[in-house]
Formats: sequence, C-alpha cells, structure tokens
Amino acid sequence: MRAVGYAASPPDKSAEHLVDLDLPRPFATGRDLLVRVEAVSVNPVDTKQRGPVADEKRLPRILGFDAAGVVEAVGSDATLFREGDAVFYAGAVDRQGSNAQYQLVDERLVARRPASLDFADAAALPLTAITAWETLFDRFRIEPDRSERGTLLVIGASGGVGSITTQLARELTGLTVVGSASREETRRFALDHGCHHVVDHAQPMAPQIEALGLPPVDYVFAVTQTPRHMADIGALIRPFGHLCVIDSADLDLAPIRQKSVSLHFEYMFTRPVFQTADMIEQHRLLAEVSRLVDAGRLRSTRTRTLQPISAATVREAHALAESGTTIGKTVLAGWPA
Repeated sequence: MRAVGYAASPPDKSAEHLVDLDLPRPFATGRDLLVRVEAVSVNPVDTKQRGPVADEKRLPRILGFDAAGVVEAVGSDATLFREGDAVFYAGAVDRQGSNAQYQLVDERLVARRPASLDFADAAALPLTAITAWETLFDRFRIEPDRSERGTLLVIGASGGVGSITTQLARELTGLTVVGSASREETRRFALDHGCHHVVDHAQPMAPQIEALGLPPVDYVFAVTQTPRHMADIGALIRPFGHLCVIDSADLDLAPIRQKSVSLHFEYMFTRPVFQTADMIEQHRLLAEVSRLVDAGRLRSTRTRTLQPISAATVREAHALAESGTTIGKTVLAGWPA
C-alpha cells in the first residue's frame, strides 16, 4: 500500500524527511477496523509529531490523525461496523497514522461518516470536533441542552478547532459565543461559523469585551498562543471562571490564581492512549456530530483541498499549518494512480 512517513528515523523535525512509502497492507484483529482511507486532514499535532523516532520498533512511522474512508475488514471482536461502511475518525497518536491507503483503528474511536458530506469534507472534522466537544461538555461540563447561560470566549476562532467549537456552542448551548480573530477574513469566517461577536486578539481583549456590554467571561477556550494571552485572560475572566488550554508550555498562572479560576487541559488522545473505560465516548460523540451535520446544524470546516495524498502534498499541508495563517482545515484527498 502507499503511505507517507519515515522509513528511517529522521535527523531533525523538518518536514522534508517525510517520503512516499510502499508498505504491506495491515490485517484487522480484535476490535480493530481496517479502513481504506479516501481523505485525510492536517492538524497542528501532525507537525508536532515529526522528528526523530526513539523506538526503532515504531519504524516505519506514519503520521496523520484525521481520516474518512470505507471499512475494508473488521476484527473478530468488532461489533459496531461492517465491511463497506463509510466512516470518519481521528485515531490514536501512539499508533500508525492515517497518511496511508489502509489504516487500523479501534472501532470505539470511529463513527459513520455524515451521509451529506463527501470524504474530503468529512475528513476535516473528527479531531477538531472531538477536541471541541470534550472541552465544552467534558472539561467545562456544560449541558448540551441550550440551558447554559453566560459567555464563552474562543481564542483563535477561525482555525479548525475554533470554528467547530463556535458552531457546537452556538447550536447546543445558550451561551453568548465570542470569538477572537485578528484579520478581516478571519473575523468574517468566525462570524459565519457561529460567533455572536468577534474581538481582535492582537489587541487587549478585556476592553473589547466590556465595550460589547458583556460581563466578565465565564468560559475561555484558549486554542492557540495561550502564553501571550494569559494576562488578558486574567483580566477578562470572571472569578471562579473556567479556562481550558491545549498548548500548556510556559504558562504564567498568576493572572488567574487570584480569581480561583479552574484550569482544564484538553488532549483528545487521552482516551485512546490510556485505553480508558469510557473510550467509546469518542464513537458516541462523533456519531452525534455526524447526526448534527446531516440535520444541517453543523458543517465541515474544510477550506482547502490538496490532491493527491503524497509526500509532496503532506509537506505542503504541514507548511500551511505551521504558517499560523490558515483558516479552517486543509484536506488531502485521493491517492496517486
């Protein structure tokens, strides 16, 4: 099968070491599905996983953590899917990734692809939707029944995670959804994907929140560049508010300590990496996301498609992800003939 990854441990984290590979097709056992991958999308975690491979047993190493495709075979203990089912998922960071024609994935991490989406649009959703859902409804413990009142600020609302978080919050909660964006095109994208208001995170946000007539913010989801925004978060969040972060390095917690803010970490691979007892919740939440898409309440955040899936297009997508200027999600679709 075709794949993109490392045949040998690379000397550094450069994307240039990602190459086209020809590998044996894997076999499904246990609760695994063998999925024929039709489309993948790129997330910041893909770029962070590049670099030297400490354990040579992990070679060859295939990256990629979003996919949509068709179930080719099921393991002997798998009960949720059958051959021929169209599915989407984000997989697990400690297994071979989705940048391959065939991938093994635990069925508890998989859901049926929204019938209203093609493979490319579906591939843009899983990792970001899981991250957003777990943040809103697991970390913040908001009930998805529109009963919650207050304000949610999503810092980085035009990216992949931000733009699905704002959609979910707008559709499933009664929160006032405020996004942050620093360019006119990202501001428009954020408003188009569920935000009631947009503030500029290149400027102090607390005065902008106040100018909107809003009280101190109840929930802050800091999707990107959290360290540079911590002082501002401390100013705009309410006492006993909630902050969830993804990038946690070098955080100065002093700005939120005096307000007794609850700090949450979101890492959507926790369930599969630790094989938690509730791992099947990712199957269930993705199934609900699929239902909401088909009901017209959520939409794909795909904004760019590269073809075919190859080392060249994967490297291009990684460069776009690292540019810090992408809107929505970059998807790669189809394999070379």
